[in-house]
Amino acid sequence: MEGSTNSNSLADPARLEIIDKLFEFNIGDSVPLPQLLVVGDQSSGKSSVLEGLTGLSFPRKSGLCTRFATQITFRRARDESVAISLIPSNDAYPDHAEKLRAWKKDDLYSLEGSALEAIIEEVSSLMGITPAGEKGGNPFSEDVLKIEIRGPGQQHLSVIDVPGIFKRTTAGYTTKADMEMVKNMVSRYMKNPRAAILAIIPANVDIATQEILEMAEEYDTHGHRTLGVLTKPDLVDKGAEQNVMDLVQGRSHVLSLGWCIVRNLGQRELSSSPSERHALETNFFKSREPWVRLDKDRVGIKPLQSRLRDILAEIVRREFPGVKLDINKKLSSCKQQLEALGSPRETTLQQQDYLLDLATRFQKISSLALDARYGGDDIFEEVEDLRLATSIVTRNEEFSNDAWRNGHTVDFGGPDPEPKPLVVRPPQFIPENCVPCRTQENVSSTESSVEPEDFKHSSNGYTKDLEDIVHKGPSNGYTEDLEDLIHKGPKVTKVYQDIMPWLKSIYTSSRGFELGTFDPVLISLIWKKQSVNWDGLALGYISDVIIIVHRFIRSLLRAICLDERVLNELTFILMEDLRTRYRKAIDQVQFILQVERAGTPMTLNHYFNENLEKCRQERQRKSMEKLSFDTGAHGRVVHLQDVYEKANMSNVDHTIRDLHDILKSYYKVARKRFVDVVCMQGSDFHLVTGPDTPTKVFSPSFVTNLKPEDLERISGETVVMRKKRAELIREISNLENAKKILI
Repeated sequence: MEGSTNSNSLADPARLEIIDKLFEFNIGDSVPLPQLLVVGDQSSGKSSVLEGLTGLSFPRKSGLCTRFATQITFRRARDESVAISLIPSNDAYPDHAEKLRAWKKDDLYSLEGSALEAIIEEVSSLMGITPAGEKGGNPFSEDVLKIEIRGPGQQHLSVIDVPGIFKRTTAGYTTKADMEMVKNMVSRYMKNPRAAILAIIPANVDIATQEILEMAEEYDTHGHRTLGVLTKPDLVDKGAEQNVMDLVQGRSHVLSLGWCIVRNLGQRELSSSPSERHALETNFFKSREPWVRLDKDRVGIKPLQSRLRDILAEIVRREFPGVKLDINKKLSSCKQQLEALGSPRETTLQQQDYLLDLATRFQKISSLALDARYGGDDIFEEVEDLRLATSIVTRNEEFSNDAWRNGHTVDFGGPDPEPKPLVVRPPQFIPENCVPCRTQENVSSTESSVEPEDFKHSSNGYTKDLEDIVHKGPSNGYTEDLEDLIHKGPKVTKVYQDIMPWLKSIYTSSRGFELGTFDPVLISLIWKKQSVNWDGLALGYISDVIIIVHRFIRSLLRAICLDERVLNELTFILMEDLRTRYRKAIDQVQFILQVERAGTPMTLNHYFNENLEKCRQERQRKSMEKLSFDTGAHGRVVHLQDVYEKANMSNVDHTIRDLHDILKSYYKVARKRFVDVVCMQGSDFHLVTGPDTPTKVFSPSFVTNLKPEDLERISGETVVMRKKRAELIREISNLENAKKILI
């Protein structure tokens, strides 16, 4: 494409050259690039216009000629040369892409005669395009042919020609799928907001029927980047010329870039040189009505070339800064996506390294969570259910309070020196309905403590979140494999207020031939009845702690493992060991219950004797206080006779009182011991800080002991992921090269 060398040529050829180099790295698939795009229907005269613009003679064999996109670039240089190369599509298979990139023709001086036709036939074969007339195969390709023409007389210009869209298939060669593929290819190019669209439309047809113009209007809604080019004016019917004149003169279907009109060569003129074509075209528009009345800068190939250079110059000038910004943004996005995929996991070693990184991260966060060092990692602010130490401590306190308030079957009555703390559950750590305890209506009326609104208990002995685990399964991140482990009852029984009639009933229904005393076995019987609520409280407590720990493990795994498939496989293989450790915690609590409730009541704690003595003294004090009177000088005194009479009671009453005092004194000591042992042995040792707790299952040693087939099943990449990784690596490489070009 020869032209003048005046100052009206493209203002910044260096920038245009940069844009062309970006195309070579497929940057146009990642970031919209400034370009001139030649589009049209199959019989619009597009090839003739392209020949006029480029001076190249495209092959005219029967069948479809343009079966792939062609980028034609002109550069001003000291020496004449022609370089031809192939740009594989962004989704091309690696071996195909490598084959296309290796093919080059950079030792040409011109493309005269049949040279271009031979090259097109060769590259069509390389692209895998089926020759015209042969059935099956691919008649079109997404790969791009790049032709670069340099010389001292060339003007800086770059255009992209895409296959013409068509509405009728060729029997045995093209199909409706091919038709749709071409349309999608053209649409993809036209969607580029930085592309100027050169819409080629025959002047001898109704433009309202032209699909290419409809597509241009769809992707260029306001008509700001579409230049209409009318062809075949010599074939316009008499009387229809005014419609064409109205388009070119801007009176109908107005486009911001306007309309131009060119004359195509006739069948006899196909062998004409570019200068001969220009002469024929100039003579046509100077001598034929009504075209002679059109502005000279709107008719002919030469004015069109000049207009295209100006359009491209403006696009590059306006969009170049945005291209640099978009490339940086896209590069950052691709790197983030690649990072999210983790390290490559094709080999056994890579798979092991990947899981080792996850296990190390898991153990680090677990250690911080158990030490309550929540400032050590931002993950504690981002993910709920990870403040493990706080959740366990809160649940321990609630278990202690529940055992104090609800552990006994019958209320002992009388003054209790222990305070009744008001426990408030942090809702973000412990779920509602988390305590296996009595319902509000079952609370003894003698209890004066007030429960906060969010301190509500479930009468079924397990948490609301547990119901989610059991019934909803994986939808909330847990697994139904816990269903058979979690305690579901029995309900905590009602606490009665008056213990003396209750004790008397048990004694009179269980006494033997003892004289003035009771069988020690009776204490075991009464003790078992009085501590019946411990089963539900302890098993509900350990179930809650299991849920807290399990939710911590699942939440942490989900937070650090972004691959859903790996997460599911890893959880599946960990679950058996987790269940074993949960089972040990439950077994330990059941053992403690067996020892505490079914065994012989026993304690060496000196507080038992102290409590027993205090209990007896308190009863004596209360009894004497009722008989006392004030003498004034000697204070309050009691008649000795009254003491004798008051002490005169039946053996049954004496026995019941002794049973009460022993039971109450022992209960205080045993309850505190029971709570401590359950928390220390059942929860802390087996679930929280012991050597074999559930949080220690997923560890580096666990990973190193996995077999190669297990590593592949858990962390091996799927075909889809491998393809995604390869695409991202390729795109990042292209974008990195683009950054170097832009520097």
